[in-house]
Amino acid sequence: MMTASREKTVVFDLGQVLVRWDPEGFYDRQIGEAQRKALFQAVDMHGHNLRIDLGETKEEVMQDVARQHPEFAEDIMLWSSHWLEMLYDDIPHSVRLLKALKAKGHPVVALTNFGWDTLAIAEQRYPFLTLFDRRFVSGELRTVKPRADIYEAVENGLGVAPEQLVFADDSPANVEAAQARGWHAHLFTEPQGWADCLVAHGILTREEAQ
Repeated sequence: MMTASREKTVVFDLGQVLVRWDPEGFYDRQIGEAQRKALFQAVDMHGHNLRIDLGETKEEVMQDVARQHPEFAEDIMLWSSHWLEMLYDDIPHSVRLLKALKAKGHPVVALTNFGWDTLAIAEQRYPFLTLFDRRFVSGELRTVKPRADIYEAVENGLGVAPEQLVFADDSPANVEAAQARGWHAHLFTEPQGWADCLVAHGILTREEAQ
């Protein structure tokens, strides 16, 4: 059992930890699986989305990509016009954990690869995304996980040592980068594992983590 500490700050990733992100599923429903596979093979949609995570707006990025691939222009622009449909649901147990931490007065922040404009859209549908004490957003910082400088921005912004941070992310690369800095980083696969991690650190009780 790890030693309890109210000094530890809990750090959440957002996509696939608190909200589900599934562009492929959206495109399969919208244009069909075969057309989606053709699009994603011809165009690096996730790679272009990184430009949004780095601070460009979804509209300007997708207009640029559509000009580069006119044969797929209509499908490409769905990424902008229907973006919120790709962020299609919350993860209820994770949301309960966030709210339990807030109710307890425990420090909780977000560290996310997210566009500044898309996050503003997302929080209208998912108001719990505004509950954090601080949010470190790649689109505002103009850097992304797993680059070292975004983790450094959290440490410096909060004024805490790496070992005071307990972090959940669904990306192995992001988790490994955090661990390399001395963070307590948990690879998120399902919310119960994250709940168990928070209990093991003495941050929430078993009852609070339900």
